[in-house]
Amino acid sequence: MRVGVPREIKDNEFRVGLTPSSALELTRRGHDVLVETGAGLGSGLPDAEYVAAGARLAPDAASVWADAELIVKVKEPQVSERALLRRGQVLFTYLHLAPDPGQTRDLLASGATCVAYETVTSRSGGLPLLTPMSEVAGRLAPQVGAHCLEKEAGGRGVLLGGVPGVPSADVVILGGGVAGTHAATIALGMGANVTVVDRDTEALRRLDFRFGTGVSTIFSTSTAIADLVRRADLLIGTVLVPGAAAPKLVTRAMVEGMKQGSVIVDVCIDQGGCCETSRPTTHSRPTYVEAGVVHYCVTNMPGAVARTSTFALNNATLPFVLALAGKGWRQAMIDDPHLRDGLNVHEGVLACRPVAEALGMAWTSAADVLETKTAASAP
Repeated sequence: MRVGVPREIKDNEFRVGLTPSSALELTRRGHDVLVETGAGLGSGLPDAEYVAAGARLAPDAASVWADAELIVKVKEPQVSERALLRRGQVLFTYLHLAPDPGQTRDLLASGATCVAYETVTSRSGGLPLLTPMSEVAGRLAPQVGAHCLEKEAGGRGVLLGGVPGVPSADVVILGGGVAGTHAATIALGMGANVTVVDRDTEALRRLDFRFGTGVSTIFSTSTAIADLVRRADLLIGTVLVPGAAAPKLVTRAMVEGMKQGSVIVDVCIDQGGCCETSRPTTHSRPTYVEAGVVHYCVTNMPGAVARTSTFALNNATLPFVLALAGKGWRQAMIDDPHLRDGLNVHEGVLACRPVAEALGMAWTSAADVLETKTAASAP
């Protein structure tokens, strides 16, 4: 199969869909890998390493999109990229369609088969292709939040860990999943007072077992969230409903009641964000101030540490890329129901229920899509 890797064009996005070592795994199996010139440079991966792995270099993105049967990316296709998609082509990347009706319409109109990293599942019920980036974003959140709390960045002028005789900052984390746990790890290590909120009592028990008395755990209710938000110096939102838009747990009124110069880092902004005042930002302009509160809502946070993120993501995606390239998307999904969960769009049909519910659109299950496709291809 011809596998294409275009250079990412989202603002300050330096990750790349395949590393040279991943490309080598494909070429050794007889696949043709086409990499846009300079695609890996932002992750410290020069073109020569791809050539040594047996890949071909393409002079521009249009060449990659035109030639490849399977496109492997990191971020959702931008408007100019969506215009290059075609029927019969397979796109494998993060999509985050629930808060993005424009992208959804474009992907449906393209006729392509679009598989989303963030809805591929595992035997344990986890999200194996979202997990590594959730780990990165969770670990970044206290780091960027600490910077935003500095006075020159618009914050209160509070040091996250305090100093002897001066209290540490209060960090409130909404969500005790992968990102929330990693955020708590770093915030605690920086010396902050950390509270994690979740409605899953098992998650709270797991956090309590891991951190002991170092981290406070609170069951999520509107009253509890309102009280904690009011006291927070740094609020980190990490809530996740797989494939769906993030619930708006923090109202505008709650934000207006926060301390002046406090900070919100909305890690779940890819799925619309968990605060009513959150709106997407970029690495070029990462923050804005609303109601006196600094908001950091960058939609591709892991891109800030592109090399770490690229290798972590490839570790997770490579087995699925090999399956898609080796078997074709249909057989790969017949063989693996967890990969099948990643099917979001196929030839004008929406195949992900949470996305359909978020956007108020009709949908057909991935299993039905496969059954129809199989019946149509039978002699």
